Amino acid sequence: MLVNTDWLATHLHDPNLIVVCIVDDERFYLSGHIPGARMIRLSDIVTTRDGVPNELPSVSHLRSVFEKAGVSNDSRIVLYGERSGMPAARAYFTLDYLGITDRTSLLDGGMEKWRAEERQESTATPPVRVGKLEIRAHPEIVVSLAKMAEYSRSTEGPAILIDSRPKAEYTGEKLSEDVPQRGHIPHAAGLYWRNLLRDDSIPELKSATELQELFHAAGAAPGKEIITYCRTGMQSSFSYFVAKYLGYRVRMYDGSFYEWSRSSLPIEP
Repeated sequence: MLVNTDWLATHLHDPNLIVVCIVDDERFYLSGHIPGARMIRLSDIVTTRDGVPNELPSVSHLRSVFEKAGVSNDSRIVLYGERSGMPAARAYFTLDYLGITDRTSLLDGGMEKWRAEERQESTATPPVRVGKLEIRAHPEIVVSLAKMAEYSRSTEGPAILIDSRPKAEYTGEKLSEDVPQRGHIPHAAGLYWRNLLRDDSIPELKSATELQELFHAAGAAPGKEIITYCRTGMQSSFSYFVAKYLGYRVRMYDGSFYEWSRSSLPIEP
């Protein structure tokens, strides 16, 4: 699930390797990318549904997006991108939803580490042969508002809820952007996704031991499922990835606090 820059540099010319850069703005890619990397815009793998942003589009649409980037079922996929790898983690969640993450990884440290090590970059857009994907969708990894309401009623249930937003937004000290109410979903623990990184300059994950301690402090335990959420399902994608990386059973409430705060369901400060 996680590869470092040394591994990628060694395997960069493997015939089945597909490196994908996930961007908000194509200038991030055009200004210099890992040689051979293809670009996918984040806006191509999310949609607004019933007024809630960053929802999953249809399976057929997502299949087409990844096929156009050259992805096939036998591809070895490495993801990286803007904003400390958050959009790349969202792409991982999306591929997990499509059932094709058995050969998919995030690049630990992302472009930031690649560039700090002064590795080769390219500004050329490589030719891409359209891939062919057979999808085995896993809609069960997406938690609905109704199901989240069930999980929020008690800490004694089968799931631990983790809020991936900054602490001030979790506590209600600060209002999340475009969100009408302060606070968090009842019984959720706060674990800001950036606290999973070593520092803010190069987005490498903390050690597995440190990560386990953070999740344990948030209530994660053997036999308990983890459900992540944030404002609109972006930050929580990174937490989703890390929880799965650590071996937890994990799902995500994609509607997140944006949807919850617009419902009549209770909110804790």
